[in-house]
Amino acid sequence: MFLSKHFKLIEFTKSATAIRRGIKNEAGSGEIKNLTDLCYGVLEPVRAKFEKPVIITSGYRSEELCEAIGSKKTSQHTLGKAVDFEIAGVSNLAVALWLSNNVDFDQLILEYWKEEEKDPNSGWIHASFSEGNNRKQVLTFDGKSYTNGLPDAKWSGGVLMN
Repeated sequence: MFLSKHFKLIEFTKSATAIRRGIKNEAGSGEIKNLTDLCYGVLEPVRAKFEKPVIITSGYRSEELCEAIGSKKTSQHTLGKAVDFEIAGVSNLAVALWLSNNVDFDQLILEYWKEEEKDPNSGWIHASFSEGNNRKQVLTFDGKSYTNGLPDAKWSGGVLMN
């Protein structure tokens, strides 16, 4: 089932942990509507800008699955309002910076990005979308604590240099 031009429901519900542990991870109609909004509000604009496939690493998660992976059952993932993703070959910081300045979202978190490693693909991007109720909250999470905003970026000739 397609949620939008480039995204299928299965991309948001697949989970190796759910399979291994026999956890049901099926989105209901309300969650599917929220995932569709997330696709059109956040992911399709990102896909159009960077002209590369967006790799969904975590999308919808049932409450049981959230708890199994150490997350909270109150996570926006359980509502179909959040996604973790990356784009192969594109800096996660570059994507997060573009997203923060060009797309409506509820929450944007650059997670586990390691500037000191000089690895532009370290970590991933968490984004959420809540139709009509977006806070535009931008955070960076280093694995220990959250900080407001994104790391400073250095640009040279239109290329992110970090």
